[in-house]
Amino acid sequence: MSTKRKQYSAQTKFRVALEATRGYSTISEIASKYNVHPTQISNWKQLLVKNGASLFEGKQSRSTKESDESERELYEQIGRLKMELEWFKKNVANFS
Repeated sequence: MSTKRKQYSAQTKFRVALEATRGYSTISEIASKYNVHPTQISNWKQLLVKNGASLFEGKQSRSTKESDESERELYEQIGRLKMELEWFKKNVANFS
């Protein structure tokens, strides 16, 4: 019989990872306090350290996300237009 996985909110993950980075208590102590596996706490801590700088980027990160999304849409449109052009060239050659 399988058990359902626990799902933690982003706020809980952040709180646990922040407490782990502070170093006031060991990861084992934090794991028993929050009833989370120590490996999971280490993973959350690594994510916090790795991606923590993005919290302070503000508008720049939003604009880059928007530009990435618009760039992706433009490339999709270019691909569609190229396929249509090839299709038209092929069909015009058949009619000539």
